[in-house]
Amino acid sequence: MHRCIAVIVAIWIVVPAAHAGDNGLVVKQSPHSARVTLDRWQALMKKKGIRVFARISHQENAGGVGLKLRPTELLIFGNPKLGTRFFTSRQSAGIDLPMKALAWEDEQGRTWLAYNDPRYIARRHGITDRDAVVEKMRGALEKFSDYAVGN
Repeated sequence: MHRCIAVIVAIWIVVPAAHAGDNGLVVKQSPHSARVTLDRWQALMKKKGIRVFARISHQENAGGVGLKLRPTELLIFGNPKLGTRFFTSRQSAGIDLPMKALAWEDEQGRTWLAYNDPRYIARRHGITDRDAVVEKMRGALEKFSDYAVGN
């Protein structure tokens, strides 16, 4: 009986800890600066006809209020042919879409690129009827991010 309770307690502790680490981010290291990494991503978006809604320099915004921040840039982009499929399933997905790519340089000067995994977005919003769309988005984001980081 005590052994059964110990197993249940171990599962109760370990499973949430493993899940807690899943923040839905796909992160890749880039050999380029944050700016060049997003320049490469943005150029590919243009070539593919995918709309770029905005590009934000968090570093410039921080400087505007007298704060220092290492290079950090955000690209907001989307393809309504795919993203709208999320909305027609669950409109709450609009909080996570359009998609975003974030590039930043850490304290060691390394550059990182991150974006939300569409599987995570679907799971977060309880979208269970768009598997083909999710996989198509995942494949496209993998290609875009590989290009941006030079893979």
